[in-house]
Amino acid sequence: MSGKISILIVDDEASVRDSLYQWFTEDGFDVDCAENATQALQILDSKYFDIILADIKMPGMDGLEMHRRIRSLNTDSIVIIMTAFASVTTAVQALKDGAYDYITKPFDPDDLSHLIRNATNQISLKSENEALKNKIVSLDNVENIIGVSEPMMNVLKEVERVALSSSPIIITGESGTGKELIAKAIHSNSHRKFNPLVSVHCGALSESLLESELFGHDKGAFTGAMYNRKGRFEMADGGTIFLDEIPTVSPKMQIELLRVLESKTFMRVGGNKEITSDFRVICATNKDLKKMVEDGTFREDLYYRLNVVNITIPPLRERIEDIPLLVDHFIEKYCTSMSRNNVSIDPAALKRLKHYDFPGNVRELENMIERAIVIGNGKEIRLKDLPFEKDIINNSIESLAELEKKYILKVLTKNDWNISRTAKIIKVDRVTLYNKIKKYNLKSPK
Repeated sequence: MSGKISILIVDDEASVRDSLYQWFTEDGFDVDCAENATQALQILDSKYFDIILADIKMPGMDGLEMHRRIRSLNTDSIVIIMTAFASVTTAVQALKDGAYDYITKPFDPDDLSHLIRNATNQISLKSENEALKNKIVSLDNVENIIGVSEPMMNVLKEVERVALSSSPIIITGESGTGKELIAKAIHSNSHRKFNPLVSVHCGALSESLLESELFGHDKGAFTGAMYNRKGRFEMADGGTIFLDEIPTVSPKMQIELLRVLESKTFMRVGGNKEITSDFRVICATNKDLKKMVEDGTFREDLYYRLNVVNITIPPLRERIEDIPLLVDHFIEKYCTSMSRNNVSIDPAALKRLKHYDFPGNVRELENMIERAIVIGNGKEIRLKDLPFEKDIINNSIESLAELEKKYILKVLTKNDWNISRTAKIIKVDRVTLYNKIKKYNLKSPK
Protein backbone atom coordinates (compact mmCIF):
# COMPACT_ATOMS: atom_id res chain seq x y z
CA MET A 1 0.00 0.00 0.00
CA SER A 2 1.35 3.43 -0.92
CA GLY A 3 0.27 7.00 -0.04
CA LYS A 4 -1.65 8.38 2.91
CA ILE A 5 -4.79 6.83 4.35
CA SER A 6 -7.71 9.16 3.52
CA ILE A 7 -10.47 9.93 6.04
CA LEU A 8 -13.80 11.75 5.53
CA ILE A 9 -15.40 13.21 8.68
CA VAL A 10 -19.16 13.78 8.45
CA ASP A 11 -20.68 15.63 11.42
CA ASP A 12 -22.99 18.64 11.81
CA GLU A 13 -21.04 19.89 14.84
CA ALA A 14 -18.20 22.17 13.78
CA SER A 15 -16.28 21.56 16.99
CA VAL A 16 -16.26 17.81 16.37
CA ARG A 17 -15.17 18.25 12.76
CA ASP A 18 -12.40 20.70 13.68
CA SER A 19 -10.98 18.64 16.53
CA LEU A 20 -11.00 15.39 14.54
CA TYR A 21 -9.54 17.14 11.49
CA GLN A 22 -6.63 18.50 13.52
CA TRP A 23 -6.11 15.22 15.33
CA PHE A 24 -5.98 13.01 12.22
CA THR A 25 -4.01 15.52 10.13
CA GLU A 26 -1.29 15.62 12.79
CA ASP A 27 -1.23 11.80 12.69
CA GLY A 28 -0.43 11.90 8.96
CA PHE A 29 -3.85 11.13 7.47
CA ASP A 30 -5.35 12.87 4.42
CA VAL A 31 -8.52 14.39 5.92
CA ASP A 32 -11.65 16.06 4.48
CA CYS A 33 -14.82 17.17 6.27
CA ALA A 34 -18.53 17.47 5.47
CA GLU A 35 -21.19 19.09 7.65
CA ASN A 36 -24.04 16.87 6.49
CA ALA A 37 -24.80 13.67 4.56
CA THR A 38 -25.75 15.45 1.33
CA GLN A 39 -22.44 17.31 1.22
CA ALA A 40 -20.59 14.10 2.03
CA LEU A 41 -22.20 12.22 -0.87
CA GLN A 42 -21.26 15.08 -3.22
CA ILE A 43 -17.63 14.84 -2.07
CA LEU A 44 -17.70 11.06 -2.54
CA ASP A 45 -18.73 11.55 -6.17
CA SER A 46 -15.26 12.88 -6.95
CA LYS A 47 -12.94 11.32 -4.36
CA TYR A 48 -12.40 7.92 -2.77
CA PHE A 49 -11.87 7.67 1.01
CA ASP A 50 -10.38 4.71 2.86
CA ILE A 51 -12.29 5.52 6.08
CA ILE A 52 -15.53 7.45 6.59
CA LEU A 53 -16.46 8.65 10.10
CA ALA A 54 -20.16 9.53 10.05
CA ASP A 55 -22.38 10.92 12.80
CA ILE A 56 -25.61 8.97 13.13
CA LYS A 57 -27.81 11.96 14.05
CA MET A 58 -27.69 14.86 11.60
CA PRO A 59 -30.29 17.24 10.16
CA GLY A 60 -31.92 15.84 7.03
CA MET A 61 -30.42 12.51 6.04
CA ASP A 62 -29.05 10.63 9.05
CA GLY A 63 -25.88 8.58 9.23
CA LEU A 64 -27.59 5.22 8.74
CA GLU A 65 -29.28 6.31 5.51
CA MET A 66 -26.07 7.91 4.29
CA HIS A 67 -24.27 4.61 4.98
CA ARG A 68 -26.82 2.69 2.91
CA ARG A 69 -26.30 5.08 0.00
CA ILE A 70 -22.53 4.75 0.29
CA ARG A 71 -22.88 0.98 0.09
CA SER A 72 -25.00 1.36 -3.07
CA LEU A 73 -21.97 3.01 -4.68
CA ASN A 74 -20.15 -0.35 -4.42
CA THR A 75 -17.25 1.25 -2.60
CA ASP A 76 -15.11 -0.70 -0.17
CA SER A 77 -14.58 2.29 2.13
CA ILE A 78 -14.60 1.45 5.84
CA VAL A 79 -17.53 3.24 7.52
CA ILE A 80 -17.44 3.95 11.26
CA ILE A 81 -20.62 5.32 12.87
CA MET A 82 -20.36 8.03 15.54
CA THR A 83 -23.25 8.43 17.95
CA ALA A 84 -24.11 10.17 21.19
CA PHE A 85 -26.88 7.65 21.66
CA ALA A 86 -25.29 4.39 22.66
CA SER A 87 -28.39 2.32 22.00
CA VAL A 88 -28.04 -1.30 21.05
CA THR A 89 -30.63 -0.85 18.31
CA THR A 90 -28.74 1.79 16.32
CA ALA A 91 -25.41 0.05 16.79
CA VAL A 92 -26.75 -3.32 15.65
CA GLN A 93 -28.55 -1.75 12.69
CA ALA A 94 -25.38 0.00 11.58
CA LEU A 95 -23.38 -3.23 11.78
CA LYS A 96 -26.13 -5.16 9.96
CA ASP A 97 -25.92 -2.63 7.15
CA GLY A 98 -22.21 -3.34 6.82
CA ALA A 99 -20.61 -0.66 9.00
CA TYR A 100 -17.15 -1.57 10.24
CA ASP A 101 -17.86 -0.44 13.83
CA TYR A 102 -19.34 2.38 15.90
CA ILE A 103 -18.07 4.65 18.64
CA THR A 104 -19.96 6.76 21.16
CA LYS A 105 -19.60 10.45 21.95
CA PRO A 106 -17.86 11.91 23.82
CA PHE A 107 -14.87 10.04 22.42
CA ASP A 108 -12.25 8.39 24.52
CA PRO A 109 -9.05 9.31 22.61
CA ASP A 110 -7.53 5.88 23.24
CA ASP A 111 -10.65 4.09 22.00
CA LEU A 112 -10.83 6.17 18.84
CA SER A 113 -7.10 5.74 18.13
CA HIS A 114 -7.43 1.99 18.63
CA LEU A 115 -10.43 1.83 16.27
CA ILE A 116 -8.71 3.82 13.53
CA ARG A 117 -5.53 1.77 13.93
CA ASN A 118 -7.50 -1.46 13.47
CA ALA A 119 -9.24 -0.04 10.41
CA THR A 120 -5.89 1.05 8.97
CA ASN A 121 -4.44 -2.42 9.58
CA GLN A 122 -7.38 -3.95 7.73
CA ILE A 123 -6.77 -1.64 4.77
CA SER A 124 -3.08 -2.62 4.76
CA LEU A 125 -3.96 -6.32 4.95
CA LYS A 126 -6.39 -5.94 2.04
CA SER A 127 -3.69 -4.21 0.00
CA GLU A 128 -1.18 -6.98 0.81
CA ASN A 129 -3.74 -9.64 -0.14
CA GLU A 130 -4.32 -7.92 -3.47
CA ALA A 131 -0.58 -7.81 -4.08
CA LEU A 132 -0.31 -11.52 -3.19
CA LYS A 133 -3.19 -12.34 -5.53
CA ASN A 134 -1.48 -10.44 -8.34
CA LYS A 135 1.75 -12.28 -7.60
CA ILE A 136 -0.03 -15.64 -7.71
CA VAL A 137 -1.78 -14.74 -10.95
CA SER A 138 1.58 -13.76 -12.43
CA LEU A 139 2.69 -17.36 -11.97
CA ASP A 140 0.48 -18.14 -14.98
CA ASN A 141 2.84 -16.17 -17.19
CA VAL A 142 5.78 -17.78 -18.92
CA GLU A 143 7.98 -14.70 -19.18
CA ASN A 144 11.05 -16.75 -18.16
CA ILE A 145 10.72 -18.67 -21.42
CA ILE A 146 12.39 -16.31 -23.87
CA GLY A 147 11.51 -16.59 -27.53
CA VAL A 148 9.42 -15.28 -30.41
CA SER A 149 10.41 -17.86 -33.01
CA GLU A 150 7.75 -20.04 -34.56
CA PRO A 151 9.16 -23.25 -32.98
CA MET A 152 8.96 -21.70 -29.48
CA MET A 153 5.50 -20.26 -30.13
CA ASN A 154 4.36 -23.78 -31.02
CA VAL A 155 5.81 -25.10 -27.75
CA LEU A 156 4.00 -22.42 -25.72
CA LYS A 157 0.72 -23.19 -27.51
CA GLU A 158 1.21 -26.83 -26.58
CA VAL A 159 1.89 -25.86 -22.96
CA GLU A 160 -1.38 -23.92 -22.88
CA ARG A 161 -3.26 -26.80 -24.50
CA VAL A 162 -2.14 -29.52 -22.10
CA ALA A 163 -1.71 -27.60 -18.83
CA LEU A 164 -5.26 -28.05 -17.54
CA SER A 165 -5.30 -31.82 -17.94
CA SER A 166 -3.69 -34.22 -15.49
CA SER A 167 -2.23 -36.50 -18.15
CA PRO A 168 1.43 -37.57 -17.95
CA ILE A 169 3.79 -35.62 -20.20
CA ILE A 170 7.20 -36.36 -21.67
CA ILE A 171 9.29 -33.31 -22.57
CA THR A 172 11.94 -34.18 -25.14
CA GLY A 173 14.89 -31.99 -26.06
CA GLU A 174 18.65 -31.76 -26.16
CA SER A 175 20.54 -30.89 -22.99
CA GLY A 176 20.32 -27.22 -22.15
CA THR A 177 17.14 -26.44 -24.09
CA GLY A 178 15.09 -25.60 -20.99
CA LYS A 179 12.99 -28.69 -20.34
CA GLU A 180 12.56 -27.87 -16.64
CA LEU A 181 11.33 -24.36 -17.50
CA ILE A 182 8.63 -25.89 -19.69
CA ALA A 183 7.65 -28.26 -16.86
CA LYS A 184 7.32 -25.26 -14.53
CA ALA A 185 5.20 -23.43 -17.09
CA ILE A 186 2.85 -26.41 -17.41
CA HIS A 187 2.51 -26.69 -13.63
CA SER A 188 1.99 -22.94 -13.19
CA ASN A 189 -0.85 -22.94 -15.71
CA SER A 190 -2.56 -26.03 -14.27
CA HIS A 191 -5.22 -26.47 -11.61
CA ARG A 192 -2.42 -27.81 -9.40
CA LYS A 193 -0.43 -24.56 -9.38
CA PHE A 194 -1.15 -23.81 -5.70
CA ASN A 195 0.38 -27.16 -4.72
CA PRO A 196 4.05 -28.19 -4.99
CA LEU A 197 6.10 -28.80 -8.10
CA VAL A 198 8.65 -31.37 -6.91
CA SER A 199 11.72 -32.01 -9.07
CA VAL A 200 13.90 -35.14 -9.08
CA HIS A 201 17.07 -35.36 -11.18
CA CYS A 202 17.15 -39.11 -11.67
CA GLY A 203 20.55 -39.22 -13.34
CA ALA A 204 22.29 -37.79 -10.29
CA LEU A 205 21.24 -40.63 -7.97
CA SER A 206 22.11 -44.30 -7.64
CA GLU A 207 19.30 -46.85 -7.71
CA SER A 208 19.07 -47.14 -3.90
CA LEU A 209 19.25 -43.38 -3.35
CA LEU A 210 16.62 -42.75 -6.03
CA GLU A 211 14.29 -45.28 -4.42
CA SER A 212 14.61 -43.52 -1.04
CA GLU A 213 14.28 -40.11 -2.71
CA LEU A 214 11.08 -41.02 -4.54
CA PHE A 215 9.32 -43.15 -1.93
CA GLY A 216 10.86 -41.93 1.33
CA HIS A 217 11.98 -44.25 4.12
CA ASP A 218 11.07 -45.24 7.65
CA LYS A 219 13.45 -44.95 10.57
CA GLY A 220 15.86 -47.89 10.64
CA ALA A 221 15.22 -48.88 7.00
CA PHE A 222 18.96 -48.86 6.36
CA THR A 223 22.17 -47.72 8.02
CA GLY A 224 21.94 -44.01 8.62
CA ALA A 225 18.12 -43.85 8.45
CA MET A 226 17.73 -42.10 11.80
CA TYR A 227 14.23 -40.78 11.19
CA ASN A 228 11.16 -41.17 8.99
CA ARG A 229 11.44 -39.22 5.75
CA LYS A 230 8.79 -38.34 3.17
CA GLY A 231 9.57 -39.18 -0.43
CA ARG A 232 9.08 -36.92 -3.42
CA PHE A 233 5.89 -38.67 -4.53
CA GLU A 234 4.40 -37.99 -1.10
CA MET A 235 5.57 -34.36 -1.19
CA ALA A 236 3.93 -33.89 -4.60
CA ASP A 237 0.44 -34.79 -3.33
CA GLY A 238 -2.01 -32.45 -5.08
CA GLY A 239 0.78 -31.08 -7.28
CA THR A 240 3.25 -32.19 -9.94
CA ILE A 241 6.37 -34.35 -9.84
CA PHE A 242 9.04 -33.64 -12.47
CA LEU A 243 11.33 -36.58 -13.26
CA ASP A 244 14.36 -35.28 -15.15
CA GLU A 245 16.66 -37.64 -17.08
CA ILE A 246 14.10 -40.44 -16.99
CA PRO A 247 16.17 -42.70 -19.35
CA THR A 248 18.78 -43.16 -16.58
CA VAL A 249 16.32 -45.03 -14.31
CA SER A 250 17.30 -48.67 -13.74
CA PRO A 251 15.09 -51.59 -14.92
CA LYS A 252 14.12 -52.34 -11.30
CA MET A 253 13.08 -48.74 -10.69
CA GLN A 254 11.19 -48.68 -13.98
CA ILE A 255 8.98 -51.47 -12.61
CA GLU A 256 8.45 -49.55 -9.37
CA LEU A 257 7.59 -46.36 -11.27
CA LEU A 258 5.06 -48.16 -13.45
CA ARG A 259 3.30 -49.58 -10.39
CA VAL A 260 3.13 -46.18 -8.68
CA LEU A 261 1.87 -44.42 -11.80
CA GLU A 262 -0.89 -46.96 -12.23
CA SER A 263 -2.06 -47.12 -8.61
CA LYS A 264 -0.90 -43.76 -7.15
CA THR A 265 0.05 -45.77 -4.06
CA PHE A 266 3.42 -46.84 -2.64
CA MET A 267 5.24 -47.71 0.57
CA ARG A 268 8.28 -46.03 2.05
CA VAL A 269 11.51 -47.99 2.02
CA GLY A 270 11.44 -50.19 5.14
CA GLY A 271 7.79 -49.33 5.79
CA ASN A 272 4.61 -51.41 5.67
CA LYS A 273 2.01 -48.64 5.42
CA GLU A 274 0.52 -47.94 2.00
CA ILE A 275 0.57 -44.25 1.12
CA THR A 276 -1.68 -42.60 -1.47
CA SER A 277 -0.67 -39.48 -3.37
CA ASP A 278 -2.49 -37.53 -6.08
CA PHE A 279 0.21 -36.22 -8.39
CA ARG A 280 0.74 -35.42 -12.04
CA VAL A 281 3.97 -36.69 -13.57
CA ILE A 282 6.08 -34.80 -16.09
CA CYS A 283 9.26 -36.44 -17.40
CA ALA A 284 12.16 -35.05 -19.36
CA THR A 285 14.57 -36.81 -21.67
CA ASN A 286 17.39 -35.87 -24.03
CA LYS A 287 17.30 -39.33 -25.58
CA ASP A 288 14.87 -41.05 -27.95
CA LEU A 289 12.78 -43.15 -25.57
CA LYS A 290 10.99 -44.86 -28.46
CA LYS A 291 14.34 -46.13 -29.74
CA MET A 292 15.30 -47.21 -26.20
CA VAL A 293 12.10 -49.28 -26.11
CA GLU A 294 13.04 -50.88 -29.42
CA ASP A 295 16.54 -51.58 -28.06
CA GLY A 296 15.09 -53.14 -24.91
CA THR A 297 16.66 -50.61 -22.52
CA PHE A 298 13.38 -48.93 -21.53
CA ARG A 299 10.15 -50.72 -20.63
CA GLU A 300 7.50 -50.46 -23.32
CA ASP A 301 4.60 -50.43 -20.81
CA LEU A 302 6.21 -47.60 -18.81
CA TYR A 303 6.89 -45.67 -22.02
CA TYR A 304 3.25 -45.78 -23.07
CA ARG A 305 2.12 -44.96 -19.52
CA LEU A 306 4.24 -41.82 -19.57
CA ASN A 307 3.92 -40.80 -23.21
CA VAL A 308 0.32 -39.59 -23.19
CA VAL A 309 1.51 -36.15 -24.32
CA ASN A 310 4.92 -35.42 -25.85
CA ILE A 311 6.35 -31.90 -26.14
CA THR A 312 9.56 -31.47 -28.11
CA ILE A 313 11.70 -28.39 -27.43
CA PRO A 314 13.70 -27.21 -30.43
CA PRO A 315 17.49 -26.79 -30.10
CA LEU A 316 18.81 -23.24 -30.13
CA ARG A 317 20.27 -23.64 -33.65
CA GLU A 318 16.68 -24.04 -34.91
CA ARG A 319 15.49 -20.80 -33.28
CA ILE A 320 18.20 -18.33 -34.30
CA GLU A 321 15.82 -15.35 -34.09
CA ASP A 322 15.56 -15.93 -30.32
CA ILE A 323 19.32 -15.48 -29.72
CA PRO A 324 19.27 -11.64 -29.45
CA LEU A 325 16.43 -11.81 -26.92
CA LEU A 326 18.24 -14.45 -24.88
CA VAL A 327 21.48 -12.45 -24.98
CA ASP A 328 19.68 -9.34 -23.67
CA HIS A 329 18.03 -11.42 -20.95
CA PHE A 330 21.31 -12.94 -19.73
CA ILE A 331 23.15 -9.61 -19.88
CA GLU A 332 20.51 -8.03 -17.66
CA LYS A 333 20.52 -11.04 -15.32
CA TYR A 334 24.29 -11.07 -14.72
CA CYS A 335 24.75 -7.31 -14.70
CA THR A 336 22.17 -7.21 -11.90
CA SER A 337 23.79 -10.03 -9.91
CA MET A 338 27.27 -8.53 -10.31
CA SER A 339 26.18 -4.95 -9.60
CA ARG A 340 27.33 -3.85 -13.04
CA ASN A 341 25.84 -1.15 -15.20
CA ASN A 342 24.01 -2.62 -18.15
CA VAL A 343 26.35 -3.89 -20.85
CA SER A 344 25.53 -4.10 -24.55
CA ILE A 345 26.86 -6.51 -27.15
CA ASP A 346 28.92 -5.59 -30.18
CA PRO A 347 27.09 -6.37 -33.48
CA ALA A 348 30.02 -8.51 -34.67
CA ALA A 349 29.84 -10.62 -31.50
CA LEU A 350 26.08 -11.03 -31.86
CA LYS A 351 26.47 -12.04 -35.50
CA ARG A 352 29.03 -14.69 -34.50
CA LEU A 353 26.63 -16.07 -31.89
CA LYS A 354 23.85 -16.31 -34.48
CA HIS A 355 26.11 -18.41 -36.73
CA TYR A 356 27.24 -20.81 -33.99
CA ASP A 357 25.47 -24.18 -33.65
CA PHE A 358 25.37 -24.24 -29.81
CA PRO A 359 25.77 -27.93 -28.90
CA GLY A 360 25.03 -26.92 -25.31
CA ASN A 361 21.98 -24.87 -26.35
CA VAL A 362 20.58 -22.11 -24.13
CA ARG A 363 22.65 -23.23 -21.15
CA GLU A 364 25.82 -22.80 -23.19
CA LEU A 365 24.75 -19.33 -24.37
CA GLU A 366 24.10 -18.32 -20.77
CA ASN A 367 27.56 -19.57 -19.76
CA MET A 368 29.12 -17.53 -22.57
CA ILE A 369 27.37 -14.31 -21.54
CA GLU A 370 28.21 -14.79 -17.85
CA ARG A 371 31.86 -15.40 -18.73
CA ALA A 372 31.98 -12.35 -21.01
CA ILE A 373 30.59 -10.07 -18.30
CA VAL A 374 32.99 -11.46 -15.68
CA ILE A 375 36.15 -11.04 -17.74
CA GLY A 376 35.11 -7.98 -19.73
CA ASN A 377 35.95 -4.52 -18.44
CA GLY A 378 34.09 -2.36 -20.93
CA LYS A 379 30.51 -1.41 -21.62
CA GLU A 380 30.29 -3.86 -24.50
CA ILE A 381 30.72 -7.58 -25.03
CA ARG A 382 33.17 -7.99 -27.91
CA LEU A 383 34.04 -10.96 -30.05
CA LYS A 384 37.26 -11.54 -28.12
CA ASP A 385 35.24 -11.91 -24.90
CA LEU A 386 33.43 -14.96 -26.30
CA PRO A 387 35.11 -18.39 -25.90
CA PHE A 388 35.13 -19.57 -29.51
CA GLU A 389 38.03 -21.96 -29.10
CA LYS A 390 38.23 -25.33 -30.88
CA ASP A 391 37.11 -27.27 -27.82
CA ILE A 392 34.59 -24.70 -26.62
CA ILE A 393 32.62 -26.99 -24.31
CA ASN A 394 35.63 -28.41 -22.48
CA ASN A 395 37.14 -24.95 -22.23
CA SER A 396 33.94 -23.48 -20.78
CA ILE A 397 33.65 -26.19 -18.14
CA GLU A 398 37.34 -26.01 -17.31
CA SER A 399 37.17 -22.23 -16.90
CA LEU A 400 34.30 -22.09 -14.41
CA ALA A 401 36.59 -22.19 -11.35
CA GLU A 402 38.91 -19.66 -12.97
CA LEU A 403 35.94 -17.41 -13.72
CA GLU A 404 34.83 -17.55 -10.09
CA LYS A 405 38.36 -16.78 -8.93
CA LYS A 406 38.61 -13.76 -11.23
CA TYR A 407 35.18 -12.51 -10.24
CA ILE A 408 35.86 -12.74 -6.49
CA LEU A 409 39.24 -11.04 -6.90
CA LYS A 410 37.65 -8.30 -8.99
CA VAL A 411 34.96 -7.58 -6.39
CA LEU A 412 37.46 -7.73 -3.52
CA THR A 413 39.76 -5.27 -5.28
CA LYS A 414 36.90 -2.93 -6.12
CA ASN A 415 35.87 -2.90 -2.44
CA ASP A 416 39.41 -2.56 -1.01
CA TRP A 417 39.27 -6.13 0.31
CA ASN A 418 36.34 -5.35 2.61
CA ILE A 419 35.18 -8.90 3.38
CA SER A 420 31.67 -8.01 4.62
CA ARG A 421 30.87 -5.77 1.66
CA THR A 422 32.29 -8.24 -0.86
CA ALA A 423 30.37 -11.16 0.67
CA LYS A 424 27.15 -9.16 0.43
CA ILE A 425 27.74 -8.28 -3.22
CA ILE A 426 28.51 -11.84 -4.34
CA LYS A 427 25.70 -13.16 -2.11
CA VAL A 428 27.66 -15.54 0.16
CA ASP A 429 28.37 -15.46 3.88
CA ARG A 430 31.72 -14.34 5.28
CA VAL A 431 32.87 -17.89 6.11
CA THR A 432 32.21 -19.06 2.55
CA LEU A 433 34.10 -16.06 1.17
CA TYR A 434 37.08 -16.74 3.45
CA ASN A 435 37.10 -20.37 2.27
CA LYS A 436 37.09 -19.32 -1.39
CA ILE A 437 39.90 -16.82 -0.78
CA LYS A 438 41.90 -19.67 0.75
CA LYS A 439 40.92 -22.10 -2.01
CA TYR A 440 42.08 -19.75 -4.77
CA ASN A 441 45.08 -18.49 -2.78
CA LEU A 442 44.01 -14.88 -3.23
CA LYS A 443 46.28 -12.30 -1.65
CA SER A 444 45.53 -8.76 -0.59
CA PRO A 445 47.95 -6.24 -2.16
CA LYS A 446 48.26 -4.49 1.22
